Amino acid sequence: MTRPYAPVPVHKPAPSELAYVPFVSVDNMMRIVAERGVEHVIEGIAACIEEDFRRWGEFDKKPRIPAHAPEGVIELMPTSDGKTFGFKYVNGHPGNTYSGRQTVTGFGVLSDLTTGYPLLFSEMTILTALRTAAVSALVGRYLAPKGSRTMAVIGNGAQSDFQCLGFKHLVGIREIRAYDIDRRASERLARNLSGAGLTVTICSSPEEAIEGAQIITTVTADKKSATILTDNMVGQGVHINAVGGDCPGKTELHRDILLRSDIFVELPEQTRIEGEIQQLDADHPVTELWQVLRGEAPGRVSGEQITLFDSVGFAIEDFAALRYLKGVLATTSHYEKLDLLADPDDPRDLYGMVLRGTVGQPHAA
Repeated sequence: MTRPYAPVPVHKPAPSELAYVPFVSVDNMMRIVAERGVEHVIEGIAACIEEDFRRWGEFDKKPRIPAHAPEGVIELMPTSDGKTFGFKYVNGHPGNTYSGRQTVTGFGVLSDLTTGYPLLFSEMTILTALRTAAVSALVGRYLAPKGSRTMAVIGNGAQSDFQCLGFKHLVGIREIRAYDIDRRASERLARNLSGAGLTVTICSSPEEAIEGAQIITTVTADKKSATILTDNMVGQGVHINAVGGDCPGKTELHRDILLRSDIFVELPEQTRIEGEIQQLDADHPVTELWQVLRGEAPGRVSGEQITLFDSVGFAIEDFAALRYLKGVLATTSHYEKLDLLADPDDPRDLYGMVLRGTVGQPHAA
């Protein structure tokens, strides 16, 4: 005689514990940043990045997964520390500005590896700008000349404001020398930074911008191989924060500058494909950022040294930014509960849950 099936009793948390995922919309991200202050958010993200790079060995590390088109690229950036999984979806489409769209947009997810359940879903257009500034300024702490007060910013688009504020707060920059091929972009930057404790000088050429600067940040958007800086423009003793070269065929610096510089990267396998060093031989020596942060490799060692951070962005930085944001949610109400996960009373009866949603519709008894 067949005995009727008796489900094994299990503790099942209340639906609100399982079915809802905290979601940070663009509006709520703006509220969080306004509540905490841009510079303090950058500082908090930088601290999480430094913590996570110092435990580099715990993470899965792989280059991002791209889908390229003539107009731009869409990428997935996954990583895991063995307990939590994170990924970011991000695009890069320089031509979007001509149709009123953002060049870069994104969203991200953190999930519990034990259950596979998402822990956080967030916009990452604003968060990516904040984390890019955070890692740039964090690296600046280790590589910029001591006492740096002036930074040239070449390319005054959406990322430039965050870079300026990050370097002000974490490195001590007080003067910005700004250049963009579109002067209106530099004027916008100056307006946005008025009252931020920075002196902004709008320059008419890259040469004028780098005059007297201890730090040079290049953050242009065009998806092509360009020469923003030539070798004769760069003297000894500066730190170059090269942010704009971030995909195959897109660079900003003349090759000869790279040959004169000590180069620091996030993940060599990715940077050799997407960064400035795609111009160099595959075995050209570079120093990995995690080694510097752990004290296993030197950063700046002399006043004459040219240091170059070949920044392309890496998944662990996004993981750290999402981790920072998850911590913030414990102290703020600026998020929504997203009904993202099906939550049947019996985990094996998903169809029964569907039937409950079709009350009044014909279905089998």
